[in-house]
Amino acid sequence: MMRPEAWFADVDWASQTHHVCVVGGDGSKQEERAFRHGGTGLAEMADWIAARCGGSAPEDIPVAIEIPHGPVVESLMDHGFAVYSINPKQLDRFRDRFSPAGSKDDSLDARVLADALRTDLHHFRRIDPVDPVVIELRAWSRIDEELKRDRVRLSNRMREQLWRYYPQILDAVGSVVEPWVLDLWAKVPTPAKARQVQRRTLESLLKRHRIRRITADQLQEVLRAPAVAVAPGTTEAAVAHIKSVSERLRLVHRQLADAKREIARLIDVLADSEDSGSGQPGGQRDVTVLSSLPGVGQTVLATLLAEAPQALARRDYKALRCMCGVAPVTRRSGKDKLVVRRMAAHARLRDAVYHWARVAVQRDPASKAKYAALRGRGHAGSSPSAARRPGWPLR
Repeated sequence: MMRPEAWFADVDWASQTHHVCVVGGDGSKQEERAFRHGGTGLAEMADWIAARCGGSAPEDIPVAIEIPHGPVVESLMDHGFAVYSINPKQLDRFRDRFSPAGSKDDSLDARVLADALRTDLHHFRRIDPVDPVVIELRAWSRIDEELKRDRVRLSNRMREQLWRYYPQILDAVGSVVEPWVLDLWAKVPTPAKARQVQRRTLESLLKRHRIRRITADQLQEVLRAPAVAVAPGTTEAAVAHIKSVSERLRLVHRQLADAKREIARLIDVLADSEDSGSGQPGGQRDVTVLSSLPGVGQTVLATLLAEAPQALARRDYKALRCMCGVAPVTRRSGKDKLVVRRMAAHARLRDAVYHWARVAVQRDPASKAKYAALRGRGHAGSSPSAARRPGWPLR
């Protein structure tokens, strides 16, 4: 039974103002107040909660909030409070206890969350401090993902312009994502230039970029294929467009290289901290274990370490499955039974696990054999689009 002298608080956060409610162990609402977002406001909020909770130590005051990270969470943890994250969907269901009609406002949400923490504290997980290296790794991992999206977007625009007036260069290079294509286009931006370029120029370019899938003679032959007849001004317009895009692509390539170096460095720092015994409790070695698994490369490893550090540290298999979207969800009613995969998932973890499995099936004999056996039993194959459709994935 909950002690009446216990205290619980909730912060209904927003971009500008945070609404705070404090309740006692018997469920009675004690007081509530709003605080402005900012260094002064967050400090006042922490002091106010401690003052309204009967002089209890901050570590003895559970505080509920809807998000597991951010400045509000970090400020509360810095002041010593025990912070618990409650999913917005859970909040919506707890709200029915107080408002069956579906009412919703900041004051009510703050009261609902504080009371949910009072009655169901054992069902929620306390937010633990995150290693500063992991926070930095998370930032670089997300930067890497954003840059890859920018690269694809810009490469598609470049391909579209080349298709207008210069399709033979697309036949020669295949993908325009690679950096050497930008140097090739700079040398021969038009079919007229391609007819004039010398073989040794192409040979030097291929050698500098270590391209071996096509020779200088083959490249020269493809580039000198008959050009597409276009309206006057089309070539000049396309060249101007590609020149603008190529400069941005070069910047993205440089930033991607920087991101990969930083990710590799931070992973090494985490691995070194594990080897020294100072990184994780109980001698757990997340980097060593994950990097040894078939299909896990630098990008997948960085995503797992950055986005699920607490679940990995706890070795919480159930939480990891839910976060990655591979947990089975059973819906049973009478004689009907349907098992589907969990759709509510962490998008970056879901994609990382998908690519992990995809590469493992391609490269690892045991994974390939397991995949073939499942296909033989009638399971549907996986694809990037299928991975986002309802249904039970291969397991």
